[in-house]
Amino acid sequence: MTSFVDQNHPDKADRHAERSQDTQRHLDDKASRLMISESGGDDDLPDIIGIVMEMGRTGASSRPQGGDDGSHSPLPSQPDASPLPDHLENLAGRARGYLEAASSANTRRAYSADWKHFSTWCRRQGLGIIPPSPQTVGLYITACASGDSGGKPNSVSTIERRLSALSWNYSQRGLSLDRKDRHIATIMAGIRNTHAVPPRQKEAILLEDLVAMLETLDRGSLRGLRDRAILLIGFAGGLRRSEIVGLDIGRDQTEDGRGWIEIFEEGLLVTLRGKTGWREVEIGRGSTATTCPVTALETWLKFARIAHGPLFRRVTGKGRQVGAERLKDQEVARLVKRTALAAGVRGDLPEREREKKFSGHSLRAGLASSAEVDERYVQKQLGHASAEMTRKYQRRRDRFRVNLTKASGL
Repeated sequence: MTSFVDQNHPDKADRHAERSQDTQRHLDDKASRLMISESGGDDDLPDIIGIVMEMGRTGASSRPQGGDDGSHSPLPSQPDASPLPDHLENLAGRARGYLEAASSANTRRAYSADWKHFSTWCRRQGLGIIPPSPQTVGLYITACASGDSGGKPNSVSTIERRLSALSWNYSQRGLSLDRKDRHIATIMAGIRNTHAVPPRQKEAILLEDLVAMLETLDRGSLRGLRDRAILLIGFAGGLRRSEIVGLDIGRDQTEDGRGWIEIFEEGLLVTLRGKTGWREVEIGRGSTATTCPVTALETWLKFARIAHGPLFRRVTGKGRQVGAERLKDQEVARLVKRTALAAGVRGDLPEREREKKFSGHSLRAGLASSAEVDERYVQKQLGHASAEMTRKYQRRRDRFRVNLTKASGL
């Protein structure tokens, strides 16, 4: 049949081939616009609404449309397309929410910034970003390591994060970046061998440090009561800053909540949602009221008059009013840094070095270093999958408790 058409109706065959090519080019252009569009949002994801609309039009758009004379009519452009039915618009909105829930806001912001950094570099070099090219990515990470991508040279950890961001962004666009390709893997191995440096750990907040930091807070203000509860709960629970501010008073009270609390006579039970699922953290009552994390939390809730919703909130009106908004996790890091400096922690160091020593992670490291209990209990409290990870947090552990030199007979 094909040969018959080709021999006896060359014009019809040519028109059929042209229509097929035009249709394919149109679909490719629409797909490219969807994949490389940069909306400027925080997460820089392809718009789920647009994707669903394209899915709804695929059947009609993929068929050549022509008149009785066989001429090809252009496919409708997206602005002139009919809107989605109401039930699909609702589903698209829910799908968008699930996309955002698949990763944390901090991760999406970092991945969005990395994708824009890569896109800008590619445009300046006259290189395309679609489809994924290992050769292009290999040149990009080389520029990042050497400082030719703009600004100072990136650290190995930053380059590895940028690679993860590129893989993630490509996967959201239905594409795959092969990080095992020699143009990426071999260059990355060379970057690690050339530029890798030992990790810089944040200073651990030990018990005596924490007590001194608590003394710098104003016990007569709502902000001081809140900050006191944050420091004690973060230390005793070994919590990350995002886990601290993500807590609600009870279960299923907010859409953005990452966990909730339950207060018992013996202590506090914290239920957290993490990357690997749900986990529970037990925080017992302290030996004195001044350093008891549960007492500090109860005092904050009483005077702030909070019974529902986010646990830790912004305090406004010169420290006299409690807002409804959840506290940002950056505020925990600022609180630790500010109170540590005010308390004179590591006063033996110059001021500029001291500022770099403390962060929200200092509370987790402080618990791991201060708790005189079996290591497996610390591992469970921090939510680590391995004891080796827990040991990285223990700044003052006895590294020479097991002496293999003497054990070998030397």
